Amino acid sequence: MNAKRLKRQIIKKKLFTKNRLVILNEDTFEELFSFKLNLMNVFVAVTSISIVMIALTTYIIAFTPLREYIPGYASTKLKRQATENAIKSDSLQKVIEENKMYLASIKKVLTGDLDHTKLSRDSIQPAEQKDLSNVDPGPSEADKKLREQVALEDKYNLFEQAKPRVSMVLFPPVKGHITDPYSSKNKHFAVDIAVAKDTPIKAVASGTVILADWTPTNGNVIIIRHNDGIISVYKHAALLTKEQGDIVKPGEVIAMAGSTGSQSTGVHLHFELWKDGYPINPSQFIDFE
Repeated sequence: MNAKRLKRQIIKKKLFTKNRLVILNEDTFEELFSFKLNLMNVFVAVTSISIVMIALTTYIIAFTPLREYIPGYASTKLKRQATENAIKSDSLQKVIEENKMYLASIKKVLTGDLDHTKLSRDSIQPAEQKDLSNVDPGPSEADKKLREQVALEDKYNLFEQAKPRVSMVLFPPVKGHITDPYSSKNKHFAVDIAVAKDTPIKAVASGTVILADWTPTNGNVIIIRHNDGIISVYKHAALLTKEQGDIVKPGEVIAMAGSTGSQSTGVHLHFELWKDGYPINPSQFIDFE
């Protein structure tokens, strides 16, 4: 016990024995600075400084932008930008795919390259009719009652009578005799209308001009994109009065009829009508004569 107590006293004495740290001028031995200290004070000071340094380093790493320069720590801003760029890339990819599909449909309009197996029922020959001679075409009793009720309601409904029955009305681009009708069997996806020279060619509906240029085979060509995926094409024009990007109204003059193109035979308008990338017969919707 005495030995342990003696050892403790020696350690305590070393820790709390006061010493003086003196800084002297080497040439004159003049005392510049001095202060008293002991090992306990040195230990407390070093420990305090270490704690402060650790706390300061932790704060810098956790709450300041300097942590981005420490290997292993990712930037929140960079993560946010990477996420935004990924979303933008996905959106751009979608837009590119839509543009490819749109350009493919325009290519079909210009070249007439068409897969007949994918035509809509409005652009192909009528299918074989089934034998319906034994089928009673008359309405049932329930249908008759429903028709009578609807007719009675519509009889005094002025607003219902004022509503248009179709979503779009197509105006004839020109008036004339059809020299070459629409024929999907012969790959003639248009109607040729004979007209006099310099006859005004008009837009069938409101839309935006997506092409207005001269081509070696079809002469001056103008293509207009309308609502509901409808595209109208006017070929063999002598003069174009609209440019690409112009917005036209129904019945507005867009070109003058003439005889242009290597395959042109006389003054006529080669008119095509397309719906969602597939040709349809213009004569079903427009009266040219």
